Amino acid sequence: MVVLGLGELSDAVHERERLGEVRERELALQGAADLAPALGRGHASQYDARYAPRVGDFSIRTLVDTGAGSELELHGRTINPQFLRMLRTIGFDVHWERGEGAYLYDTDGNRFLDMLGGFGLYNVGRNNERIRAALHEALDLELPGRVALGITQPAAALAEALLERVPASLGRVLFTNSGTESVEAAIKIGRAATKRSRVVSVEHGFHGLTLGALSANGGPAFTGRFAPLLPGFSSVPFNDLDALDAELRGEDVAMFITEPIVGHGVRLPEPGYLEGAQALCRRYGTLFCVDEVATGFGRTGRMFACDHWGLEPDVMTVSKALSGGYVPIGATLFAPKVFDAVFDSMEHALSHGSTFAPNDLGVVAGLATLHELETAGLVERSARMGELLLERTRPLVERYAVVRDVRGMGLFWAIEFGEPGRSPTWRMLERLQPGIFSQLVVVPLFSDHRVLIQVAGHAMNVVRALPPLVLSEEDVDWFAEALDAVVARAQRMPSAMTRFALKAARAGRGRTPKVPARR
Repeated sequence: MVVLGLGELSDAVHERERLGEVRERELALQGAADLAPALGRGHASQYDARYAPRVGDFSIRTLVDTGAGSELELHGRTINPQFLRMLRTIGFDVHWERGEGAYLYDTDGNRFLDMLGGFGLYNVGRNNERIRAALHEALDLELPGRVALGITQPAAALAEALLERVPASLGRVLFTNSGTESVEAAIKIGRAATKRSRVVSVEHGFHGLTLGALSANGGPAFTGRFAPLLPGFSSVPFNDLDALDAELRGEDVAMFITEPIVGHGVRLPEPGYLEGAQALCRRYGTLFCVDEVATGFGRTGRMFACDHWGLEPDVMTVSKALSGGYVPIGATLFAPKVFDAVFDSMEHALSHGSTFAPNDLGVVAGLATLHELETAGLVERSARMGELLLERTRPLVERYAVVRDVRGMGLFWAIEFGEPGRSPTWRMLERLQPGIFSQLVVVPLFSDHRVLIQVAGHAMNVVRALPPLVLSEEDVDWFAEALDAVVARAQRMPSAMTRFALKAARAGRGRTPKVPARR
């Protein structure tokens, strides 16, 4: 099913799509013709897309300037045409020009409030100038880069900086390039260290989309089409210690992995749950792995979410915001006894690794990000702005029957919707496409109020925010006022919104639902 929202569908959608494709194709062809000389085609007088251009006086600025306006068509032709189709259908086919702090700007100069933050990449804000300066400095230093059979200084410096900030139980760092790579490393090394094969995760959890990480995901939205997954994986309900005890007591589980806050749905842990899960793991010899890919680096108002509960995990995964959004980098942190059980001899010194991990630019960005988080007080700012955000949005629970809950920790925030009384329209729409009401909120936030945000998971009426931690009080006011206005209208489910939802369901399911008569 196509995820829909973010733009009102109309009878002109398909014509708009067709005309957009034609125009963008014209721009792409013109841009390619203009770009060929800039890229140094030499004697070639006509651009031929079948061959890569010869590199002469290469210029990224020229590339961006001459290709402006053609990026959507080019993406659809060369990368993912269905993604482009989805963007056009939901009204998200914006030509973005730049980003700064908590804002995005389109080519018309319109400013959008970024409450999505690249799904949590930009904790220090988009295009943070101090991290950019550190990257420039690193390039000017002409560092040796990936020696492979050798050691360079920046990676060890970042490893030390991370270990100074994570729980004391962790003592080894294995660098990766992403969150899913970090989880893959945790699974592989955790199973080898314990000599057990089973892995337990929580329902609705999300740990990545490569096969091992996908096998630990706790929902069918991502896993259903890719079965069979790896054997030995099972899941239990979040916040259910009895269910976890039942899985672990056989003492054959290598690792229990959980997000401290389950991102899909923004499910917060009940008091004592994470501490109890850690205790059960200790009792049964299971490694306790906390996935901090989304919650780390100030997101929840502490440097790591583990700090809220004093957890001492055996394994911890991080990525996303570590480089300030500039360069792919991640890490898996292990208790020394776990790491050393696998890397136990010179023969096994290369038991796990990755071609580009660690890379100097990712490491430098990571060091600069940690420095920025602390010197700019962004962790504390996350806690303060998070409290203000809850203060401004929690009254919606009492104000509107459709709002079931507003919750969050730091700047990890969510609003949940439910049926307002007994509503035949609500039930009809939910039968056609579960979670569609949340898109009736997301759509006008984007189109009418220039607020970028999205749902917290497939087929659920929860909207989630992961904004940059540089969010200001004025930004919180902007969002809260927009949300209030949108929810007030969405709760009434006027005819225009009902038509949008029905058309969204038709586009997602490939059929035409009947529109009931309005009373």
